[in-house]
Amino acid sequence: MKFSRSDFPPGFRFAAATSSYQIEGHGFGGAGRTHWDTFAATPGNVVRAEHGMTACDHYHRWEEDLDLMQAMGLDAYRFSTSWARVMPEGRGPVNAEGLDFYDRLVDGMLDRGLAPMATLYHWELPAALADLGGWRNPDISHWLADFATVVMERIGDRVFSVAPINEPWCVAWLSHFLGLQAPGLRDISAAAHAMHHVLTAHGRCVQAMRALNVKNIGAVCNFEHVHAADDSLEAQRAAATYEATYNRFFVGGLFRGSYPDEVMEGIEPYMPKGWQDDFDLIGQPLDWFGINYYTCKRIAPDSGAWPSLQEVPGPLPKTQMGWEIEPDGLEYILTWLQQNYTGALPVYITENGMANADTLGRPDTERMDYLDSHLAAARRAIDRGVPLAGYTFWSLMDNYEWSLGYEKRFGMVHVDFETLERTPKASYHAVAEALRR
Repeated sequence: MKFSRSDFPPGFRFAAATSSYQIEGHGFGGAGRTHWDTFAATPGNVVRAEHGMTACDHYHRWEEDLDLMQAMGLDAYRFSTSWARVMPEGRGPVNAEGLDFYDRLVDGMLDRGLAPMATLYHWELPAALADLGGWRNPDISHWLADFATVVMERIGDRVFSVAPINEPWCVAWLSHFLGLQAPGLRDISAAAHAMHHVLTAHGRCVQAMRALNVKNIGAVCNFEHVHAADDSLEAQRAAATYEATYNRFFVGGLFRGSYPDEVMEGIEPYMPKGWQDDFDLIGQPLDWFGINYYTCKRIAPDSGAWPSLQEVPGPLPKTQMGWEIEPDGLEYILTWLQQNYTGALPVYITENGMANADTLGRPDTERMDYLDSHLAAARRAIDRGVPLAGYTFWSLMDNYEWSLGYEKRFGMVHVDFETLERTPKASYHAVAEALRR
């Protein structure tokens, strides 16, 4: 690989990321049911009806996985906590075994010189709370804040950073309007409520953690570089609606106390009562901001109901997910955010990587090229004045890719899902070498 650690400013942190349901094995350790268990058990939702009951068995193999990160030369590990592992019903009794697991995990990171970067919620809602309406229920902001309090009372003194929620767009829009992830709804009212409540929950979590004197609290959103499919006014309007929903809605709430007109045109009639009064809660001061970036999108109009748009294929090379590879989009997003929202706030690339049809014994040169080109884009953004403080590879290892099951491989470590054997790929060794330079 072309990049080296010395290309980046002193103190710049290189990390790898995973999420709890994707790797831990939810069938272990007294964890309660989640809406992902329900979603996966429903025919047609997940490829081959695959689920996360065993996943990568990180629950039992976490020491081996931390050793792999240490040997790679990483500075930090971005992990997430499972709400249902810690509080099986989402509220009330705490599962001591679940809390003990995260306690051991954080200590294991520190023992290996890895800074713990915690995310409280990475999409796995306790089923008992989903049955109460989940993200459609305004009480979820209090439920999540209570969970944040339980977890941070145990590990908050030792984590390097914490974010309440990973990728609000996926939690709300992808899952409640497009229906592609749990709970699998296609309902504009449900989506409007979830879009707002995911931000009120974020704000209340920040308040709860500040009350515990937890340091270095941020937020993590996902972004895409959006292109109109052609120069027509209709395509430009459709692209603006998509870009407002995907890129501007959540940062608008967090940093500006408002939502984009292009989104409110469609969802305002369905918003929860009193939503306009919640921006002080949503806009809690942050210590950093995280950016997840993978791809760009080409948007064309269609004749259907609002938002009246469709994704169309583009000309660039694509990953195993069918996503176009556009590293310049990462530079664009970083500079656009800094100029319009985050200003002097430190930012981190909290996820970046590619799915590739890897086989053992074959160098995953496509992944190395992808990472190299995106790290070059990150360097260009730094040169343009973006206060970028770290870069996080998605993902450490192959894992459960949600509704796509186990066939999409994002990892720098190959996982045999029959034996659970871990085998570092060529990209793992290439990154390790680059980090030594």
